[in-house]
Amino acid sequence: MKRLTGAVVPLGAAFLAFLLGAIMILSLGASPANGLSAMLDGAFGTGDRIAATAVRATPLLLVGAGITIAFRASVINIGGEGQIIAGALLSTTVALVIPDTPRPLLIPIIILAGLVGGGIWGAIPGVLKAYASVNEILSTVMLNIVAIQLMNYLLRGPLIDPIEEGTSRIPQTQRLSDNAALPTLVDGTRLHLGVPIAILAAILVYLLLFRTPFGFRLRAVGHNPDAARAAGISVEKNIVSALGLSGALSGLAGVILVFGSESLRFVTDGSSAGFTGSAGFNGIVTALFGGLHPLWTIPSSFLFGSLLTGATELQRELQIPNALAIALNGLIVLFVVSSDRVRGWLDQRLDRSMKKGGGQ
Repeated sequence: MKRLTGAVVPLGAAFLAFLLGAIMILSLGASPANGLSAMLDGAFGTGDRIAATAVRATPLLLVGAGITIAFRASVINIGGEGQIIAGALLSTTVALVIPDTPRPLLIPIIILAGLVGGGIWGAIPGVLKAYASVNEILSTVMLNIVAIQLMNYLLRGPLIDPIEEGTSRIPQTQRLSDNAALPTLVDGTRLHLGVPIAILAAILVYLLLFRTPFGFRLRAVGHNPDAARAAGISVEKNIVSALGLSGALSGLAGVILVFGSESLRFVTDGSSAGFTGSAGFNGIVTALFGGLHPLWTIPSSFLFGSLLTGATELQRELQIPNALAIALNGLIVLFVVSSDRVRGWLDQRLDRSMKKGGGQ
């Protein structure tokens, strides 16, 4: 029953959010039925749109899977935006330095660089949390700002496209080597290798957390750090590992955003969202909607990916403001986060009912 409520409650929360969204569409003089049809068509209407939805879901899945690792160690990672940028910067730099490396070697190298870049950016707040008792929420948010400024400096200076230097100075790199481009899986669509990589990463996170001694130690630290320490488990090392691994997956998302893009270059508008599309924050919601479980984060990410791609068609078909789609996303966040309290209350009621049944 607890597993059932764990699945039903978030879905119910999402349904209520969509219901309020329908009311908002009505208030703008449009048809909710037409709005739903437009969103479904925008997300799944053609093979290319399905591929676009999968590509949009990929960074959300990677960030969400990383969030589940941090959660199991009872730490909170709000630094996905900065970790995405750090992974993208390091992998892009590597690709610019060794552009002529054959594709079978270059792609694994840039993936590794992204994992290292994001992992370092995630491990920094882990060290501060473990050894200096610095609140990880504060440190990860502040490191987001540092990453944005570092990105703007590099893309307007050392890494800027030579063509842009001395002209309009658009913050972007030159087009990267074709050897570094993630291979397309289906001709005529945007579906690339990053999508199965993200799904595989989520599966590996599940195996790591629930099928290895390392995962057991990580979860023991999250459940009761004092008992874990008494059992000889290093609480500090596991906190650093949790945030480092969480950051590494976000860094991998940065690799996919750069090397899976159609332009095949690192480009931004000066803000984190200009590059990440707010995947670092939306990935948190994805993880929450998936019950903070790496496997459930897979369908959750595709749901939110479909919302993001479907919103464009919704706006075009019904001629409604793009802010409505943003508001709908916000409503889902609000209801999903609130549903955690409802789920806790239902679990308590179920426990009481089971105890009564056992006593009788």
